[in-house]
Amino acid sequence: MVSAQFKFLKTSTFWGWFFNVIGSAFFLGFLFAAIISKLLPLSNNPLLSAIQNDRYYCFLVPLTLPIIVVAVYFHWLSMKLFKHA
Repeated sequence: MVSAQFKFLKTSTFWGWFFNVIGSAFFLGFLFAAIISKLLPLSNNPLLSAIQNDRYYCFLVPLTLPIIVVAVYFHWLSMKLFKHA
């Protein structure tokens, strides 16, 4: 029984670290694409140049925030209606 609990803790610890590392990598990649690349001087590398000239990711998060607020409100409203029905 103890070894099963240890195996579960070991597995859940692995997946916790895995998702934290992957999430951090995606966050840093987005931060570079949206903000940091615009502050750097122009590059001769075609990939970095394409990231610097892209305008999509600069507006992605600011334009997504109002939609998230509406979605959270509707989620709260539906939970209240379900709870009191």
